[in-house]
Order: sequence, then C-alpha cells, then structure tokens
Amino acid sequence: MNITIVGTGYVGLVTGTTLAELGNSVYCVDIDEKKVTDMKNGIVPIYEPNLEEMFLRNIQAERLFFTTDLKKALDKSEVIYLALPTPPGEDGSADLSYVLKVANDIGEMMTDYKVIVNKSTVPVGTADKVSEVIASKTQIEFDVVSNPEFLREGFAVEDSMNPARVVVGSSSEKAKDIMAQIYQPFTNTGIPIIFMDEKSSELTKYASNSFLAVKITFMNEIANYCEKVGADVDKVRLGMGSDDRIGHRFLFPGIGYGGSCFPKDVKALIRSGKDEDFNFQILEATENVNISQKVILVSEIEKYFGGNIEGKTIAVWGLAFKANTDDIREASSLDNIDLLLKKGAKIVAYDTVAEKNVQKILGDKIQYSKTMYEALENADALFIATEWPEFKNPNFKLMGEKMKNKVIFDGRNMYPLETPEQNGFYYKSIGRKTIG
Repeated sequence: MNITIVGTGYVGLVTGTTLAELGNSVYCVDIDEKKVTDMKNGIVPIYEPNLEEMFLRNIQAERLFFTTDLKKALDKSEVIYLALPTPPGEDGSADLSYVLKVANDIGEMMTDYKVIVNKSTVPVGTADKVSEVIASKTQIEFDVVSNPEFLREGFAVEDSMNPARVVVGSSSEKAKDIMAQIYQPFTNTGIPIIFMDEKSSELTKYASNSFLAVKITFMNEIANYCEKVGADVDKVRLGMGSDDRIGHRFLFPGIGYGGSCFPKDVKALIRSGKDEDFNFQILEATENVNISQKVILVSEIEKYFGGNIEGKTIAVWGLAFKANTDDIREASSLDNIDLLLKKGAKIVAYDTVAEKNVQKILGDKIQYSKTMYEALENADALFIATEWPEFKNPNFKLMGEKMKNKVIFDGRNMYPLETPEQNGFYYKSIGRKTIG
C-alpha cells in the first residue's frame, strides 16, 4: 500500500520506517528542506537504537522516500498519517494548529478518497475537528481515523515492530478494513487490533500515559516515605511488582519523569478536564509531586556541603531524560543543572548522545567532557541524572582518584548499596539508606 507520513519527528520517522519495513511504499513529508535532504542521503535526524539500520535498508529497497512536496505525496497515497507536534500551550492544552493546518491543506489538495490517520497525541474530539476542516474544503469522500502510538523512546523500534496492541478509532467500515490491511502483519502473529470509536481511541492514549505517570510518581512517594521510616524501596518495589495485578514495570523510583510525552499528556488531560468542568485531582497531585521530585537531591547536596554549594564543582553523568535517546525535553538533568547553577555551583557534564541538544540550550554555561571519567576531575561530587548502561559498572577506584571528594548523589539508583560502601564513597540515592 502507498502511505504518506506528514511530519518526520520522533513518531513520524519511526512509524514511517516501520510501515516501510512491513512492505509498504512510504512517503515522508516535512517542511524542513535540509532535514529532508539529509534523510535522502541516509542521515537519521534522531538517535534511536536500531533505527538507522532499518531506515537505510528501506531506502535502499526503495520503499522509503522523503519530500517537502505534500501534494506529490498525497497524490500517490490512499492513507495519510498525521504525525505532527502538539506542544502544550501556556494553559497546558495541546496546540492543534499544526494538525489543523495540514488538515486544511489536505482538504484543498485531495482529488480522491483518503483515510487520514491521526497518529499525533491529541485531545478527545480532535478527529471531529480534523473532519470539519477537511469537509469545509472538499466534497470528496474521506475518513478520519484515530490511531495513537505507544512507543517508548529508546525502545521505539522494538515497540513498533512488536506492539502490545494496535488501537484504531473509526466509525467507518471502509476505513477499518484499510487499517486492518495495513496492520495485518501484526494481527497474523497474534497481536490484537482493537477497534473503537474515535473519542475513545483519543482518550486511550492520554489515559495510558497519565496512568504510567501516576504509577511512577506513586513509587517516588513510597521511596521518599521509605527514607523517613528506614525501609528499602528496592525491596518494597520487588514485593509490589511480584503481584501480577501491579507488575514490575514503571516502579523504579528516581528523580521524576520527563520526556516528550508524560509531562505534556498529563497537562493536556488536566486541561481537557477543566474544559468539561471536571478536575483530575490525582493528575494534578501527580504533576505537583513530580515537579518537586525532579530536584529532590539538590537539597541533599546542599546539606552535605553545610548549606552552601557556591563554587563547588558538580560532575553530572547523563543529560537525556532517559537512557538510549538524545531527547532532553523535560529532562530532570536540566532542572537540576539550572538550580545548581543558580546556587553558584560549577557543572561539568557528560553525555555524548544528548550533549549537542543541551549545548543548544545552555551553551557555555556548563562544561562538557569527552569521557565519563574526565568529568570527575577535581569534582566535589557526582550527580547521576540518566541511567545510561555505561554508568552501571564503573571503576570506583579510578573515580575516587579523580574526584576531590568521594561523593555520589544518584538520581537513578544505579548501584547496590554495598558497592559504593565497599569503595569508601558517600552515597545518597532515592528511597534507600544513605551510605557514609
């Protein structure tokens, strides 16, 4: 099948590459000419494990194409996926201007039946709005479908090729048949496709992400309470997660959630509720707790240094909001760096994948190191903000030799407590006893 993907951000590029991998001819459209040229030359604009190999394979197989010409792609395709940004406005509501602008363009350009698939994360009722915009520009038959994505950054290729489920919201039997055909390679292997109405499909995405944000935040609250009463959050987590009604995933405590989805989607669902005179009290609490949780270790750093960190050098390992991505949107590292800088600390950071994105924001306000150990030279303390695999089993002897003080503040609970203890480090993590 011929398919157009409008928008080559994280979701659009992974979705387009996956659909090409399934044998479709996919035309990816973006207004950024340089980005399109780079992609034509095999340059992947985002960091995502295993994406580049699949990306190049499908370009070489002539199933994956890139263009700035929406009309050209539209004329070749029966199905149009919208994978456009929906950034939060000042009130937290999702900005639909990009989605509705492209809907308007499609309405003006289309010459035959199309299925318009909303892949972007959008509020309940967006399919109706897209339909209204297109219908105002054309008399040609079309259908609008909601088909939310459930990709985890760092595991997007795995998730796209082996989804837990495919959710499709549509009231059109014709559109349902076409979507079933697209996803037949998945359903043939037993992956369920769940059909529902458009509004339920739109809400499914928001509800899923918001629930996971609540789950993470609840575990962070439990971790903070563990410290008060002397319990160990790792043991509590294992005990809870062994109950199959709860499960082990998203129970790891740390310095809050970030990224492009959870913060934005929680805000948007809160805002959507207010629009209907409904208060999502649990989500409001989740958001407030997460804001505090992200910088909870800064006060611990101050406490260790007697209430004053001015002039102290803090090494920061990790800048991405999570491992295996270059995404720094809502990253806890940035909140901590900002607060530490305001308190007069000097920051030396290491994250070779996300460094360039941080440099665009912070410039020379902080220093950047080429290696994780270089960042530790004469550091007064180490702050771990991202759970990159290379941090899991470091050379503690070398660390101690390079650092001015053998002090670690671990926002991701990377180490068993006995490891820093045996190596003579002061070690403060989340929800566990302090070593030293």
